[in-house]
Formats: sequence, C-alpha cells, structure tokens
Amino acid sequence: MTTEIKLPFDQEYVSSFSKEMGEPAWLTELRLQALSMVDQLPLPKPDKTKIDNWNFTQFSKHVVKSEDFPSLNELTEEVRSLIDLEANNKNLYIQRNNRPAYLSLSNELQEQGVIFTDIFTAVREYGDLLEKHFMKTAVKPDEHRLTALHAALINGGAFLYVPKNVEVSEPIQAVYIHDDEEANMFNHILVVAEDNSSVTYVENYVSTMERANGVFNIVTEVIAKTNAKVQYGAVDTLANGVTTYVNRRGVAERDARIEWALGLMNDGNTISENITNLVGDGSFGDTKTVVVSRGDQIQNFTTKVIHFGKHSEGYILKHGVVKDSATSVFNGIGKIEHGASKSNAEQESRVLMLSEKARGDANPILLIDEDDVTAGHAASVGRVDPMQLYYLMSRGIPKTEAERLIIHGFLAPVVNELPIEGVKKQLVNVIERKVK
Repeated sequence: MTTEIKLPFDQEYVSSFSKEMGEPAWLTELRLQALSMVDQLPLPKPDKTKIDNWNFTQFSKHVVKSEDFPSLNELTEEVRSLIDLEANNKNLYIQRNNRPAYLSLSNELQEQGVIFTDIFTAVREYGDLLEKHFMKTAVKPDEHRLTALHAALINGGAFLYVPKNVEVSEPIQAVYIHDDEEANMFNHILVVAEDNSSVTYVENYVSTMERANGVFNIVTEVIAKTNAKVQYGAVDTLANGVTTYVNRRGVAERDARIEWALGLMNDGNTISENITNLVGDGSFGDTKTVVVSRGDQIQNFTTKVIHFGKHSEGYILKHGVVKDSATSVFNGIGKIEHGASKSNAEQESRVLMLSEKARGDANPILLIDEDDVTAGHAASVGRVDPMQLYYLMSRGIPKTEAERLIIHGFLAPVVNELPIEGVKKQLVNVIERKVK
C-alpha cells in the first residue's frame, strides 16, 4: 500500500536544482530515484511515539538565500561563544541556513591531504571520493520515507576526509546557524577516516530565534576504516516549532573506534536515531547522550550499537531531564549478531522528571544471537532524590539552587565528554536556561 504525499517540490525542480549546483550525474540520479520512493515508503516507527501527524514534508522554501560572513566579528555573540578563538579558527566551517558562509582549514592539514569543505563543493571537486560512501554503507535512501526525502532534497552539510596515517590533533568544527524562520535544512555530513587515522569533529546546530516553523532532516555518515578513530561531538539547540529528524550513523571496521558525545537540546518535536555498526573484529563504539525536554514537546531518542565483529565493544550512556508537560522516550539497543564472539554490549539510561506532567520512558533492549559474549543494561526513571535534596538544603542551600546542582550533577557524565571547551560551556548554559 502506498500513501500519496503532496510534496512542494517535483522531479523537475530537483533535477534543475542539482544541475544548478553543478552536481555529477550519479548524485542527480540518486536524488530523482529517492524522490520517486517518498510516497511508496512508510515513515519510521520509533517505539512508543506516534509521528504520523508530524510535519516532515510541508514547507514552502527549499533554499533560503542568506549572506555569508566576511568576518567572524559579524557573528552574534551567541555563535561566537561556540568558537575556539584561541585556535585562530583554523579548522572551521559555518553554514548560515543553506549557504556556506565561512570556511577555514589550516595549511598544515591541507598539505597532509585532509579535506574539509561544504557538501556541494565536495561533490563537484571530490565526486569520485564521495561516491564511494555517499548513502551506500551507513545510511541508504530506501530505508523509509525520511531517508528518501533527505536524499532527494539535500541542501547543505559538510564533507570531512582524513587520509591514511594522518592524525589530526586539533578539533575540526562546523556551526550550522538557523536565523531565518523560512529556512529548512536537509544537511548531509559525511566523515571518512582512512586506515590508522584519527580526528575529532564537533558540530553545533543553533537557532537564533525562540520560535520558527521549519523542517530539519539531518543525516550523518561516519566511516572509520581499519584502526581509525573518530570522535564526534554535537550540540543541537533548534527552536520551538522546528520538526527535526536526525540520523547519525557510523561504521567501524577492524580495530576502529567511533565515539559520540551528543547534547540534544532542541525545543521542538524531535526524532533522533544514532546507530553504530561494529563490522570489524576489535571495533569499538561508545555513545554518550544528554537531553533536556521542556514545554509540551515530544522527543524520541533511539541509540543502537550492532556487533558484527569478534571482540567488539559497544557502550551506551544516556541521561535525560524532562520538565513541564514534555515527553521523552529513550530506546537503547545492544545487538550482538551470530559470530560476534567475545563481544561486550553495555548500556545505561537514566531519566529525571522534574514535574508531575512530565513523562519519561527508558527502554533498554539486548538482542543476543551469540553465546560467548558479555552484556548488561541498567535503566531508571524517577524524580529528584529527596535525600539528596535534604542533604544540600541542610547545608544552607536554597531548594531551587539545590535542585539545579542535582540536575547538573546528573547530566555531568555526558557533558564532560565534549571535546571543545567552548561547546561544553555552551551546553552547560543551555542546560541552565532550560531547567531554570
């Protein structure tokens, strides 16, 4: 059974847009094939969250024409606070709505063959390199309606490539600014780390307005080759009224490591998928996620680590705070496939509810198809511990301040993992504002 979806953009528009952006034939074809599948594929089915009536397809503008930033001094103070100015912004990409607005990559990294650029420059100048991985290994267009829609309408994003044996010691950062109420983002981020390489990539999604009416459909693909290491940090702070689907997925080959540190602070309805495929023997995946939900928003966060390789290790740690009448569902899935012997799957999900109408749900799931493995899970949903509150108040700390300290302590195990101090500070400030 198919469902007729009235999309604001047809095949003629998509083909014309692809040509305007100078894209190679393979990407134009991928876009058109994906568009033809949108009304044939179902929506994803996040556990315990009904999304049939969420707006993922109805918007009037595919691309908003914004100005670039000739100087970082023209950024708002909120955005400037995210950037490590002491590092002289050597490795930084800024996208304003759908427009690449600033790009810098150090001469040293360029000489070593590192590529860091916006996604459209990447497909024009490094098309052969991109084609090897683009929506072929980690995320595929035909998974469901939202991946097909993403493939058809990609209008932003970045490409990061680290050659064999290159270790990037300084973090590489991307900031995606949302400052136009009519902007919609279909960002695609592709990170490829070749054999024996390492890199830290951190991104921020920032709405500079409190409320908007947009659709964000974001897909990340991380490919870590043999013995490569990728640290991926992200802080999302999109406005109330923005419907967000974000899919961050990684593939780790033999002895490779992918480590995620995610601060998911959107104020609108959000579906988040984070999947790490440990395909190689000795591969390692670690995901740390911190969430604050407020108002009447509905959010669903699914984190999954799938073990295919022997001696692979996968860890999930999720802490969330829910207040007002918000609803948050945390799904943690550790899956060990047959043949992935000596593997270890561990997960922990904790949810703290701050009000009577707040709803939190933590669902730990272990799917084990191999005997010779270790696995474990822990989950809790509850309110502020009255004993902790009493202890702090007995030291003369007011109740409101005591609750604030408990919340920050509850979220600290994830916050402390973010690799850029400016981003970590931003996350602390966002948490402070949202739980006040």
